[in-house]
Amino acid sequence: MTTPSALERPTGVPLGLRLAARLVLVPAALLALLPPRRIRAVLRVLRRGAAPATAVQAQAARDALCAVSLRCTGPKGCLPRSLGAALLCRLRGTWPTWCAGVRVVPPFTAHAWIEAEGSLVGEGVPDGYFARLVTVEPSSR
Repeated sequence: MTTPSALERPTGVPLGLRLAARLVLVPAALLALLPPRRIRAVLRVLRRGAAPATAVQAQAARDALCAVSLRCTGPKGCLPRSLGAALLCRLRGTWPTWCAGVRVVPPFTAHAWIEAEGSLVGEGVPDGYFARLVTVEPSSR
């Protein structure tokens, strides 16, 4: 199975999942305005009681965000996309690892993404391409 690039809008996302993605867009955009330490604090509260997301669940959440928001499909939409995907997973009872960091190859840029089962979700780059600076992993039960 191939993953869509950051600029492709996924098709075939079920209506219910698209509606749920629209529901988390505003909270994700508001969270994106906060400083990293506050984002981490809010996400740590929200992750409580959630099971770790599988790669399939996390990819479905990411695809849904990209399907409903042009901003989330572009390279500058990584923060609201990653936050929205994490929130959408949480609505469904799971939690991916939310990460913010930098690209380790020039040009060095900030980036936010989600991971599940130890791998990047939907980024189309190899593991290790980004260096984590802030993470919110699923809570241990």
